[in-house]
Amino acid sequence: MRRSLGKLAYNNLANGVSILGVLPLCILFLKDGSQYLIPLIVYNNIMDDLDGILAAKLKIKSEFGAILDNVCDAFSHTLFVMLVAMRYADLGSGANIVSMAIVLCGLTAATALVLRVVSRLSPETATGTGSPTNELVRHLLFILLLSNDYEFNPAPILIVTFALHAVSMLAPFRMPYLIRSLTNTATAISLVNAALVVAWLVPDTRLVIAACFVISYLYSFGWGCFKWLKQVEAGASA
Repeated sequence: MRRSLGKLAYNNLANGVSILGVLPLCILFLKDGSQYLIPLIVYNNIMDDLDGILAAKLKIKSEFGAILDNVCDAFSHTLFVMLVAMRYADLGSGANIVSMAIVLCGLTAATALVLRVVSRLSPETATGTGSPTNELVRHLLFILLLSNDYEFNPAPILIVTFALHAVSMLAPFRMPYLIRSLTNTATAISLVNAALVVAWLVPDTRLVIAACFVISYLYSFGWGCFKWLKQVEAGASA
């Protein structure tokens, strides 16, 4: 009996990490809980990668674990997107074009996010195309950090970010040059998360680290779109 319980706990270790990555987000529903948004984004990103590392290293991957991971991503990432959108929509001062654009683009990005997660619930249907949902969350993290440092209104940048990711998350082409996509080992993945922690804790590094992530995203998006259009053109002329 004890051995069976131990094996059950071992086999679900990665699943436990997935759940632990989401549970603290309940803080965001408390009064003034949004002040913890940035550290919770960093924490959630680390835990999201850690569950995958554990599943691979301990050889405990399962279809249930993949589904649970996607469900946790859908909840946490959608929550982050909507909180950021509502935070900067400034609806309290009355409706205006910018506020409406942020809300609309935020809803569009959240919808695309959920659609991407649903399409990946079954490992067999995962195509490996488009940008991962946590890439959007990482970009939101950098926008929040840099807007605090340089004291600018992030609303226009958020609108563009939401709109771009709404497209790229559902894009029918691969984006292989994303920094996170290039990290295939536990060490490399750990370094990516270490970079996020450094960006959070060391203000002087934020602009450089953010630029690396954003440039790799834009390059991957442009490269993937170009290759896809060439394939479509070749197929149409065949």
